[in-house]
Amino acid sequence: MAIEVTLPRLGQGMESGTIVRWLKAEGEAVARDEPLYEIDTEKVTQEVESPVAGTVLRILASEGAEVPVGQLIAWIGEPGEAVPAEPDGSTRGAFAPVSAPVEEAPTAKEEPPRGQGRRAAERAAAEVAVGIVDGERIKASPLARRMARERGIELTAITGTGPDGRIVAEDVERAAQAAPAAAAPAPEQVAARVGAAAAEGESIQLTSVRRTIARRLTEAWQAPHFAVSMSADMRRVIELRERLVGRTAEGAARPTYSDVLTKLCALSLLRHPDMNAHYLGDEVRRFAAAHVGIAVAIPNGLVVPVIRDAERRSIAEIADARADLVTRTREGRLSTADLEGGTFTISNLGMYGVESFFAVLNPPQVGILAVGAIEDRVVAEGGEPVVRPRMEMTLSCDHRGVDGATASEFLRTLKELLEEPALAL
Repeated sequence: MAIEVTLPRLGQGMESGTIVRWLKAEGEAVARDEPLYEIDTEKVTQEVESPVAGTVLRILASEGAEVPVGQLIAWIGEPGEAVPAEPDGSTRGAFAPVSAPVEEAPTAKEEPPRGQGRRAAERAAAEVAVGIVDGERIKASPLARRMARERGIELTAITGTGPDGRIVAEDVERAAQAAPAAAAPAPEQVAARVGAAAAEGESIQLTSVRRTIARRLTEAWQAPHFAVSMSADMRRVIELRERLVGRTAEGAARPTYSDVLTKLCALSLLRHPDMNAHYLGDEVRRFAAAHVGIAVAIPNGLVVPVIRDAERRSIAEIADARADLVTRTREGRLSTADLEGGTFTISNLGMYGVESFFAVLNPPQVGILAVGAIEDRVVAEGGEPVVRPRMEMTLSCDHRGVDGATASEFLRTLKELLEEPALAL
């Protein structure tokens, strides 16, 4: 009996998703838990596994179609098994089949036999859509595929630098930067177009990630924000990191200042549980574990993967978790589970030379820490001017869930731990 495949709800608040690419064509066999298609949600692009084993009998949602949660998108069953012409409760007309229509009806002699021949033709059409080189499917992360599609770049023209030659987001960025130089117009052509371009400007369609960021920031800005700032002497943290790097095994992730900060921040959150909380309208929910979100920039957007139970992990373990999350973020391989459940967020722009900044809340969390660069500054010590490495921290809070005194106490604890990490023991 044919089994319905519907679009699953992959996270809280998900109402729909866009089919990026089918990994199986009609007539192909699929195993249970084998990737069946890629979906682009408001949070992430990820592969979705088949709920059952069998043969893909019919695909009802075309690539690029936005589909509501619970919508029937495919049938899986035994080879040659019939499926209902009009599935009960479906809106099949809204989602065209993936297989391209045949332009001319074949004659009786030309018509391929039912089953293998027809499935092979459909499979070939699907393979053209994703790109085939020397008979092999091009390996590319979901994020890289989406970026290439948005920029009009063929995957066949990109050399992958990821594992096993997989094309990742950075490869598409390099190809996009190189494309204008390769096809640079003559100077007189540029001059002729300058006036028109200046008048018309450029219209860039928002991606689903950018739309989600815009919506969430608008929602966040409605919360009554306040911010408190402190700077910390980072001499002890610098010494600690140098010792940790010296003890890092070959092939393991090298601890960064952000990793040390994540650990100390998690311990501070447990000492001030009012900061490790969500504001939920009619209640504030405090958490016993610190699940720290790390803001990571991606092309045209920002995501916040979560390091869970950060207070229980060593700095080396946090470094490994952070390196894995960042790699999968940039390759577009995050799952919704990686992005949910955060109780607090850290946004670090120090690597860009930013001294200090104000970060907008990440609802429903009541706090987010903005971290600047570590810089040598002249400070007074014992009545004498001395140079010390300092780091600015700005804590943004939702005033509905936390007060200024509580936020200041949390930041003071974090400052003390940064200046004397041994106090965390």
